[in-house]
Amino acid sequence: MNKNKCKICSKILVGRNDKLFCSVKCKNYYHVNLRKVTDRHVKELDIILHRNRSILLEVLGKRKGQTTVERVVLEKKKFTFKYHTHLHTNSKGKTYYFVYDFAWMEFSNDKILIIRKEK
Repeated sequence: MNKNKCKICSKILVGRNDKLFCSVKCKNYYHVNLRKVTDRHVKELDIILHRNRSILLEVLGKRKGQTTVERVVLEKKKFTFKYHTHLHTNSKGKTYYFVYDFAWMEFSNDKILIIRKEK
């Protein structure tokens, strides 16, 4: 006999030991609200990532493959450096931060190298 309580309504659970909810209604309520919270956070991050990509595209231009700019140029455009989709460290230990198909690498002298990843 299971002495655990339902995660939603705190009723004592009857049945399997690994049961978490007393009914389908409580289970659905839990998962719907979990999805709402997750969707809200994902949407906020997605907006930041898309804005960062747009900024990199604007600075780099449509024809160039790479360019170097001052860090302040990206900061003035409200580029958020802490968010990226993935990263890559090359054999020399330099880290490239990616936002979808664009990457940037920071240098110690406040220069930023922006690169468009080839498809």
